[in-house]
Amino acid sequence: MNYRHVFHAGNFADVFKHALLSVLLQRLKTKDKPFFVLDSHAGLGLYDLSDERSLRTGEWRDGIARVLTRPGAPTALAPYLSAVRGLNGEEGLRWYPGSPRLIRTFLRDQDRLAAVEMHPEDARLLADEFAGDPSVKIQTMDGYNALKSLLPPAERRGLVLVDPPFEATDEFARLARGLKEAHRRWATGIYMLWYPIKNRDAVAAFHAEVAALALPRTMAVELRLEAEQPNRLVGCGVILVNPPWTFEGEATEILDFLVKALGRSAGASRRIEWLVSEEGATSRAEWQ
Repeated sequence: MNYRHVFHAGNFADVFKHALLSVLLQRLKTKDKPFFVLDSHAGLGLYDLSDERSLRTGEWRDGIARVLTRPGAPTALAPYLSAVRGLNGEEGLRWYPGSPRLIRTFLRDQDRLAAVEMHPEDARLLADEFAGDPSVKIQTMDGYNALKSLLPPAERRGLVLVDPPFEATDEFARLARGLKEAHRRWATGIYMLWYPIKNRDAVAAFHAEVAALALPRTMAVELRLEAEQPNRLVGCGVILVNPPWTFEGEATEILDFLVKALGRSAGASRRIEWLVSEEGATSRAEWQ
């Protein structure tokens, strides 16, 4: 496994998925009953942006650094920005939260996180970071196996984040299969599956495969920084199953802001599409 997220921490993809993830977690907190979060491809809890590997790519400069300094951020973005700022003092931007640390920021005493990481070194660092924390359990295993072995939890409410590195050539197919299996085991959870946008045909085929599962209330949310170019990462998206009722409006506000803050050209755009309605009907929309 060659992928190490330290090279990409805080980039536009992190900003996109972590901003939306924060919204989902805030909505889960509106009810007193406990909830469970499964982070199937956790990575590290905390990234040092002054690390030589982060500095080498500098991707965070065109990601979180732009968003933190741009005025006019919508209210829906505030919890995420507050979580990032809370890790950094007056010294400026140095630390960026991985998904386990971000999720932990929003947990209450009654809530739980299972963070799964297959890379042995990263799993060890995660275990060290959350040692003694009763709300967090670290598991060293393949993330897709975790969708079978760790679901369903005791809690009826919660969220499953599937954020693979997309090194495998069949990753889209694995995502669809993983969603089908996980939802069969735990239908009341919220599901959030991240994917890159490099090839529009591949993404369209993935959407069709997910829509064919006919899981009610399935949404695709995408951010594109520029017009499509062959084999170039121009954006990313998430599949959401069972999003909260307020989510579409909040996501729209966030994406409109991110298009302006992170867009590389006039081709920057956002997309929110219901793949499957509440009644189980499929629908296809065009780019907005």
